[in-house]
Amino acid sequence: LPDQDVVSWTALITGYTEHNYGETALKYFEQMQVQGITPNVVTFCCGLKACMGMRDVGKGEEIHIEIKRCPSLKGDLVVGSALINMYATFGLLEKAQEVFDSLPEKTTTLWNTLIIVYTECNHGKEALECLKQMQLEGFIPNAVTLVCSLKACISIGAIDKGQQIHAEIVK
Repeated sequence: LPDQDVVSWTALITGYTEHNYGETALKYFEQMQVQGITPNVVTFCCGLKACMGMRDVGKGEEIHIEIKRCPSLKGDLVVGSALINMYATFGLLEKAQEVFDSLPEKTTTLWNTLIIVYTECNHGKEALECLKQMQLEGFIPNAVTLVCSLKACISIGAIDKGQQIHAEIVK
């Protein structure tokens, strides 16, 4: 391409990431920046996904530092969700929670991401605490929230809470 912009670089990086060539994707992620092109939301998310595929938390943390340096990404919910998933993939639930807590705006989708992370990492109690906090803050659980919360109940044997959630689903 005569003009390589953030879109063309991101397409290349995404392709390598999606086909499990994380190392190559990250090589192009760095090369793009060397050429003076700033990554966008999608580029950063693909970079984080490449790190997860390679099981390279150190590189993921480096990308997180780069994200923090971009004022336009401060509080971005898509990037925040990707960071939460990345830290959870490596079992770093405290860091995932820190990212969540640092986001100025919460959405049901973001709450779901955190509940899913805790549930998948066998931290059912924390998942149910998130559900409780979510509701206290005025967010209405959706189908994803409720299904994940039921799974959390199963993992810790919280039959009473599971019955409450089931009643909510029936309603």
